[in-house]
Amino acid sequence: MKYIPEPFRIKTVEPIKMTTPADRRKAIEEAGYNTFLLKSDDVYIDLLTDSGTSAMSDAQWAALQMGDEAYAGSKNFYDLEKTIQDIYGYKHIVPTHQGRAAEHILSQYLIKKGDHVPGNMYFTTTRLHQELAGGKFVDVIVGEAHDTTSTHPFKGNVDMAKMQRLVDEVGADKIPYVSYETCVNMAGGQPISIANIRELRKFCDKHDIKIMLDNTRTVENAYFIQTREDGYANKSIKEIVKEICSYTDGCTCSSKKDCLVNIGGFLAMNDEDFFIEAKAQVVIYEGLHTYGGMSGRDMAALAQGIRESVDDDYIKYRVEQTNYLGERLTEAGVPHVIPHGGHAIFLDAKRFLPHIDQDQFPAQVLAAEIYTETGVRAMERGNVSAGRDPETGKNRHPALELVRLTIPRRVYTQSHMDYTAEGIARLYEKRDQIKGLKFIFEPKQLRFFQARFKPLEPVAVPTS
Repeated sequence: MKYIPEPFRIKTVEPIKMTTPADRRKAIEEAGYNTFLLKSDDVYIDLLTDSGTSAMSDAQWAALQMGDEAYAGSKNFYDLEKTIQDIYGYKHIVPTHQGRAAEHILSQYLIKKGDHVPGNMYFTTTRLHQELAGGKFVDVIVGEAHDTTSTHPFKGNVDMAKMQRLVDEVGADKIPYVSYETCVNMAGGQPISIANIRELRKFCDKHDIKIMLDNTRTVENAYFIQTREDGYANKSIKEIVKEICSYTDGCTCSSKKDCLVNIGGFLAMNDEDFFIEAKAQVVIYEGLHTYGGMSGRDMAALAQGIRESVDDDYIKYRVEQTNYLGERLTEAGVPHVIPHGGHAIFLDAKRFLPHIDQDQFPAQVLAAEIYTETGVRAMERGNVSAGRDPETGKNRHPALELVRLTIPRRVYTQSHMDYTAEGIARLYEKRDQIKGLKFIFEPKQLRFFQARFKPLEPVAVPTS
């Protein structure tokens, strides 16, 4: 194991506090065993998400001071537009306050009732927007993505045979676009390959189907292509990012991840008609088309963050810090998804807690127990996140029942990774003591954000 030195130095620090196990047990009970409902003051190391939790650079903080808060035509919008055109290559951009707003506009414009939207594994908000627009998500990711022990280097790839079967079953006219995600989050941050997106582009051109990229973690994906795919070792991250985007018709992006800012997103496309309609929609739901829910200073920091994100030294450190945590857990024998993803390590709750049935939410309880043991906040990515089937009302049972340890960018150090790994290893040694959960409050949609649980009572053993 080698920890890659940080390609930056620290100028500002934020104090964090350690609490006792008793304090943490009380906090998680009050939060209904849902780590989303914990107060951040009660968290020691926050690995809940990498969304909006990055540390900004000195240049980004300086950019905030250059915010042009004009209601229309802010100079920061034009800088952001030029930066996105340069880095990603799309002709048109519509800023939004974050990624899900872009997903909403995209879904409402492209999806008709009865359409099928294939994708390389679902993401929670993406699928919900597709369903609200009348579409049905269809998983076309390669089978290896559902196997946490598979060492396939590009487990985010689309299975072209599944794509062909879908076209044969429903017809290409019922497929408005392929929802194609880089570093697939729900699969464990697993990347796509250039070879796969090229093949998909040829297929979609043949059948007149668009490809819309979830561009949230494309920079991290580019690092995996650079280190794993033949012919890319000598290409820069910036070159690889632009090539990935060149095979797609547009993208949604939550800028709160790769782009190193705390708020923001955008919708980008090459089609003029789509652009005109998207501008009309963003005015209804977000704000004028030259700010779309962001302030001028937000756009200034975002443009600078995009430029910093494609620095080769930075992204090597970012992904290898994640890998370091994974290697520490491997050393301790803790079951988790391999190969390690770019933004997070995903614990395999089915193998960690094989005695807990999936309808007793093993990933949910594991996240709660990690917090109680260590003060580290993680999040569930399994049965609770998958939600209920809208037709049957029953819990979906995803093949992957995971706990995500998501690493914010430029925030934590090697000692924080060591502490996290050591605490989870301790918990793994006493895993047999952990029991499942049941709902006491279940929201109708995106239940993982606000659901509340309580532990199951011990099963009484009959006595003779």
